[in-house]
Amino acid sequence: MQQQQLKEELAASLKGRDFLALSDYSSEELRYLIDLAIDIKKKQKAGELYQPLKGKTLGMIFEKSSTRTRVSFEVGIYQLGGQGLFLSSNDLQIGRGEPIWDTGQVLSRYLDGIMIRTFAHKIVIDLARASTVPVINGLTDSEHPCQVLCDYQTVLEHKGRLEGLKIAYIGDGNNMTHSLLMGAAKLGMNMSVASPEGYEADPDIVAQTKAVAASTGSVIQMCRDPREAIENADVVYTDVWASMGFEAEQKERELAFANYQVNEDLAKYAKKDYLFMHCLPAHRGEEVSEGVIDSKNSIIYDQAENRLHAQKAIMAAIM
Repeated sequence: MQQQQLKEELAASLKGRDFLALSDYSSEELRYLIDLAIDIKKKQKAGELYQPLKGKTLGMIFEKSSTRTRVSFEVGIYQLGGQGLFLSSNDLQIGRGEPIWDTGQVLSRYLDGIMIRTFAHKIVIDLARASTVPVINGLTDSEHPCQVLCDYQTVLEHKGRLEGLKIAYIGDGNNMTHSLLMGAAKLGMNMSVASPEGYEADPDIVAQTKAVAASTGSVIQMCRDPREAIENADVVYTDVWASMGFEAEQKERELAFANYQVNEDLAKYAKKDYLFMHCLPAHRGEEVSEGVIDSKNSIIYDQAENRLHAQKAIMAAIM
């Protein structure tokens, strides 16, 4: 009875909220969303109709190109009974300088929710402040919360738990690193990050994460040595060396990250049953070897599939 009451309280607390960063959500709220995603996934696999958003419309603003984000949100809102509108920044007036405040105010009068995939995190914050409907962060240069919610859903499905597991992230201290760190701290996981000098995660976000970890019992370690980070890891994660917007630095980054490839030699230091994860798209032979990304330890396609289910959970909960 208490469990059911807690679920109802959490469900009520999420209605009408924005989903901009994992730091905005409590540990209990994040676990509720993950459990909801797993439940929605079961319904879909069983062919059970689940349409809580019937008649609702999600506007999807894309200032950055996408495969998984666009398809999973468009399919997801459709499966929930609603409709998605693809809105390229080239087709909107924001592409010609219309203030984000005006865009948010106007779109809120047409739509029931807005998803935006953009560059500066401030754009998402400003859009949410201007909007009277929930805003979902589909990716910014600082955060990728939808991806990480589905990542930890995938780990839970494979490992049966999250608390106490160790995740090792090898590579650029980018938006993935930031959201993975906060998610790990909120969900009671331990995390080690190894990045080359000059490519570390944002120190303010790391400090914020460590403050959360102190209350949940998580251990957060930032280091330089990939071998140290990956030691006894349950989950090994990496991302491209040059994310969107940093393509001009590709050659420079290849030199800086030369010793940070996740390959068979490095993976030997993780647990034998480690899970390999990557948010995709991947560059085989750069940040990860073919022997690792295509191995039996790799769950990259389960991750990709769960973007659909995790984002359906987010939309169902807040819209």
